Amino acid sequence: MIGLVALLAAAPASAETVALVEVEGVISPVTVRIMSTALDRARSQRAVALIVQLDTPGGLERSMRSIVQQILNSDIPVVVYVAPTGARAASAGVFLTIAAHVAAMAPATNIGAAHPVAVGGGSLDKESMKKVENDAAAFARTIAATRGRNIEWAEKAVRQSVSATEREAVKLNIVDLVADSTTDLLDKIDGRRVKTPRGAVVLRTRGAVVQSIQIGFRDRILNVITDPNVAYVLMMLGMLGLFFELSNPGVILPGVIGGISLILAFFAFQNLPISYAGLLLILFGIVLFIAEIKVVSHGVLAVGGVVSLLLGSLMLYEAPAADLRVSWWVLLPTVSLTAGMFIVALTAGVKALGRRPITGAAGLIGLTGVARSPLDPEGQVRVLGELWRARADPGPVAEGETVRVVAVEGLTLKVVKAAP
Repeated sequence: MIGLVALLAAAPASAETVALVEVEGVISPVTVRIMSTALDRARSQRAVALIVQLDTPGGLERSMRSIVQQILNSDIPVVVYVAPTGARAASAGVFLTIAAHVAAMAPATNIGAAHPVAVGGGSLDKESMKKVENDAAAFARTIAATRGRNIEWAEKAVRQSVSATEREAVKLNIVDLVADSTTDLLDKIDGRRVKTPRGAVVLRTRGAVVQSIQIGFRDRILNVITDPNVAYVLMMLGMLGLFFELSNPGVILPGVIGGISLILAFFAFQNLPISYAGLLLILFGIVLFIAEIKVVSHGVLAVGGVVSLLLGSLMLYEAPAADLRVSWWVLLPTVSLTAGMFIVALTAGVKALGRRPITGAAGLIGLTGVARSPLDPEGQVRVLGELWRARADPGPVAEGETVRVVAVEGLTLKVVKAAP
């Protein structure tokens, strides 16, 4: 009995649970849903903390504020971990990181450049931009003050777009620590006291079991769509689909694909810094391609369409961050493929217009046949295996001689004697 008690006393207590969610890409309404779901799952699992593995170039200000509010009001400690190696917390990611109960970064990561960018088309005037900047700076200061972090640097990140590496961030009191891995992170934050709405909480994370929160299929799809490159490709597919449907009514499939693609692209554009000038240039380029069919410009309109398409693609997104713009590896192949498809289609159309008709009355002109009766001046001829009433001009034409059709008058062929 004594031995059994000793064994029970020596047995380790059940390990604590820590929830983990990965947030990658543009901060958007989809990210708000993901964070809300992650916090609910962490509560249901009775996790001691929620680790948010963050890698973002930034995103919507409204979505960022919603997530920051969730973090500040969370009764479960939230640990924002900028990872993996090579990741960053830029723009909106700065606010999420400094709002966390514990902020950590992996080696070779960076944080900063939180200057606000106009979203939804066009650019703000100087006075309006100043108001937005002041509002964002004040928000950054109050978050930093709440979490006891560097207020001055937080404001500079907004006003001057300053950035810092992981080591500099620790020295400047922007983040709390640098961790090589999730296990290392759990060991280093163990015993740390954090403040939550329900009071002070001491983290017990050493040896904790990490349970990853899987993002739902719907949210995964929506998260992929909000990628600037994917949104751009969807828009081009949508325009091409509708163009081919309008050019060939009744095909149906291009119209369906084009409509769905355009709707998804417009959904993504709500979350991205779109330039209406770039969008109009792309539309104008496609109009020029279509106009090439109607106007003989010897390729001038087609070249103008390619140039307009390329410039519009370059101007489509107004954002300083490369991850919020179309990649060259996506832009050049897409523009080349789109322009090539239009040029091939236009070339085939022009050739078809210049080709001799092969059906109807016009298709009979130039064909040869055989006189099945004397033509003096009228009789019968066989053309394409059919008997036709014909009139020879000049005539006459003997039975069995070869004739060539030169005109069609109603149901009568006008023919002339042809060489054998």
